[in-house]
Amino acid sequence: MAKKVSVKARSAARKQRDKWKMKRWYTIRAPRNPWEFKKIGETLGESDEHIMDRVYEMTQQEFNGDFTKMHVILRFRVTECVGQDALTTFIGHHHQTDHIRRQIRRYRGKVDDVVDVVSTDGYLIRLKPLIITQKRVQTSIKQAMRAKARELIVAFAAKSTYAKIQTQILDGTMEEEIRKAVKPIYPVKSVAIRKSQLLQEGVINEKGKTLDEIHSEEARSDAEVKAKKAAALASAMEDEEEEDVVDAPSIIAAAEAMEPASEKAAAPAKEAPAEAAEPVAEKAAPAADVDHSSMTVAELKALLKAAGKPVSGKKADLIARLNE
Repeated sequence: MAKKVSVKARSAARKQRDKWKMKRWYTIRAPRNPWEFKKIGETLGESDEHIMDRVYEMTQQEFNGDFTKMHVILRFRVTECVGQDALTTFIGHHHQTDHIRRQIRRYRGKVDDVVDVVSTDGYLIRLKPLIITQKRVQTSIKQAMRAKARELIVAFAAKSTYAKIQTQILDGTMEEEIRKAVKPIYPVKSVAIRKSQLLQEGVINEKGKTLDEIHSEEARSDAEVKAKKAAALASAMEDEEEEDVVDAPSIIAAAEAMEPASEKAAAPAKEAPAEAAEPVAEKAAPAADVDHSSMTVAELKALLKAAGKPVSGKKADLIARLNE
């Protein structure tokens, strides 16, 4: 026996289905500095409260198109919603574990560290550098390389903003500076900031383009793209029409060139029957001596046509008509 569904259950089910209709799309944007509210994705939510504090991850290849950084994962947290835009803060990055494992071999040395730094605008960041040496090294050499890398990272962060630290980490500038600093101690295979983490936010920088300016620029660029597509489509259609339409002057010239030849061919054709009528008639005169039954239908019709008689009917009719 089937269970009866209560009224409350049915109303609850309707409300649950209606919740999906209440959701709307939010555009996730990168921080104002240094990426000027760049679009990085979209997400669904019922209200701003449901979007707040969401963490969005993406590869650096998806972010800026750098194929060599497809193993780097960027992390953004939604901190503010303005209309349909979800504004984020960069909270760190990390390298994929598989990529790090491929860098480490049995005959190589690994030097890693954890460094907490404070930027000039008050952001507390944790950085984890990783140095891979060409061969195995002693502990004293590892300590010297670790100390040199730490000194360089702290000095760099002490005179840089959080936005500059982000760009220097992601474009490889900081890694290259560490390589140059530790290379005199021992040859290195690779240097990477394998992980960064935002521990505490500082003073938010309000410099840069506003969200309204970004919206107007995006609308302008979209309009330009649409105009270019429309122009390209129109030119393609014109090219197709030009290929399909035949050149009228060339047709007229060809017709004029063919007219004299046709007149010359037509003149003898008209005179030929008059001249050839007599011989045919002469040949047709002794029709009784010719065996018409051995001739083909085409030949019989030619004789009838030359004699001015009808050419319709079967072969027997044609022979009878010639024998008349």
